[in-house]
Amino acid sequence: MATIYLSLSKKSDSNPNKEIRIRFKHGKIDQQAKTNIFIPAEYWDETAQQIIVPNFRIKSDEKKELKQYLTTQGEKLNILTSTIQSTFNQLDKDTIAPDWLKTTIDIFNFPDKYAPKTEASAKSFFELYDDFLINKTVSPSTLEKRRIVCAALLRFEQHHILKLDFTTITADTLKEFEDFLRNENEYDETQPPRGTNTIAVMLKIVRTFCKWCNDNEYTDSKPFAKYKAPSEKYGTPYYLSIDERNILYNFDLSDRPALERQRDIFVFQCHVGCRVGDLYSLTKENLINGAVEYVAAKTKGKEPRTIRVPLNSTATEIVEKYAGLDGEQLLPLIAEQKYNEVIKDVFAVAGITRNVTVLNPLTRMSETKPLNELASSHLARRTFCGNLYKKVKDPNLVGSLSGHAEDSKAFTRYRDIDEEDKKELVKMLE
Repeated sequence: MATIYLSLSKKSDSNPNKEIRIRFKHGKIDQQAKTNIFIPAEYWDETAQQIIVPNFRIKSDEKKELKQYLTTQGEKLNILTSTIQSTFNQLDKDTIAPDWLKTTIDIFNFPDKYAPKTEASAKSFFELYDDFLINKTVSPSTLEKRRIVCAALLRFEQHHILKLDFTTITADTLKEFEDFLRNENEYDETQPPRGTNTIAVMLKIVRTFCKWCNDNEYTDSKPFAKYKAPSEKYGTPYYLSIDERNILYNFDLSDRPALERQRDIFVFQCHVGCRVGDLYSLTKENLINGAVEYVAAKTKGKEPRTIRVPLNSTATEIVEKYAGLDGEQLLPLIAEQKYNEVIKDVFAVAGITRNVTVLNPLTRMSETKPLNELASSHLARRTFCGNLYKKVKDPNLVGSLSGHAEDSKAFTRYRDIDEEDKKELVKMLE
């Protein structure tokens, strides 16, 4: 009787997500392999050998996304183990290759690698999309977004009982896909409700794919030529003032060390401005001559450049505070999802609860919420960019420290022309 054992990788690194490993035993056959399935370590049940899908009492968008991710990974793991068992049942047990388990998993995860080669012009819409995912070098977060769009396109195809093909995709097809994205959660509760900004980003990815196909001469079709995609719209940028940031850092949390550690990490991020993905990749080797140096993961595949941010006294103090950590980890990081939850708790405890006006992503109407409910790792990046911009009024100079490309349109999401700026402008007329 064949037995499959599942376990979580014990690899010690700063990545909060750990890979699930498989061990397959049958008589003298004993093989182990990686699954390419990753989950946060705290959601693994070692005894039951399965992924824990939590039932959160308060379901924020982040928790909904986490639950959906864990559910998807659990389903993928179940299908993989069934595939391994059925594949094994069809094999001659006396001639099983030493790496058959690894190969079986590789075929499961990357079937295109083993599919017969075809001419690009003869490839289907989704075969080309697979090539698009493989051949475009982008950041891990962008790649994940493109995979999500691919899954949505597959569901759209199934729901509308049609076959997506560049010979039939028109502006009307894109409009139908837009409506599908907007209303999918009404008939599939596993899908989250999507705001216009999310839909705009997803359609932008489809447009990038179409352009990639045009550039590589896989198709002459240009369905976006007569289709106007929805535009992204963001509310007034909000961030911590320098005084609020300092109040947060100086607040006594000695009786709650778990909060204190994550507060320190958040304040450090406020002083260096990096994206959370880059924050989690920082090691002691990134400290060079009084500064932190790194290559932003988001731009690594485009025009990679080293970002160097000199550490001021507060950032240096935080680094020195945790200099004794074992291993190469720069700061005492926890799972990214947990980090965002703890930040909210830190704000509430420290009394950083002022109301700010935000744009509801679904209704696109303004609404007021306390800052502690909105706090996240990205607020640290906005705090860095917003306060620096108030000092220098030069987005490109700030961008050289934050990692934004020169003249980046995204930079406008991190700053606002406040009352003080307006007064300075009017004085120029005197």
